[in-house]
Amino acid sequence: MPERPDKKKRLSVYLDPDLMLLLADYADRRVKSRSLVAEAAIASFLSPDADERQEAALSRRLDRIDRNIQRLERDIGIANEAFAIFVRSWLTATAPLPEAAQAAARAQGGQRYDRFLEALGRRLVRGPKLRQEVPEDSG
Repeated sequence: MPERPDKKKRLSVYLDPDLMLLLADYADRRVKSRSLVAEAAIASFLSPDADERQEAALSRRLDRIDRNIQRLERDIGIANEAFAIFVRSWLTATAPLPEAAQAAARAQGGQRYDRFLEALGRRLVRGPKLRQEVPEDSG
C-alpha cells in the first residue's frame, strides 16, 4: 500500500532527561501532546523569522532592563541628595555638647534612633515611598 504524501513522518530523538521533563511539564500544563509541542518548537526554530523574533524578544528585555536601571539611578540620586540635605541641616543646627551632657545625649540618641527605625519600617511597608513624592521632572 503506497504511503500518503500528507501523512506525518515519525522521528525518534533522544533528549536529555531534564529537557524531557521540561517538555512533559510544558505539554501537560497546556494540555497538548509532547509530539505537538516538539513539532511546534522545531517549526519555530527552523522558521525564517526565528532570528527576528529572538532579536525582538531580546530587545524587549533590554528595554525593560534599561528602564529599571534608569529608575534605580533616579532613586539613588534622590537618596543621595536627601542624605546630603539632612547631613548639612543636622550639622548646621546641632551644636557640640559639653562633656557632662554627652552620656545622656548618647542614651537619648539611641532611643531616638530606635524610633526612627520603627518609623522607617512602617513607611517602607505602607508607603508612600520618597521616590513617589518627588516629581519625575525634577533633576
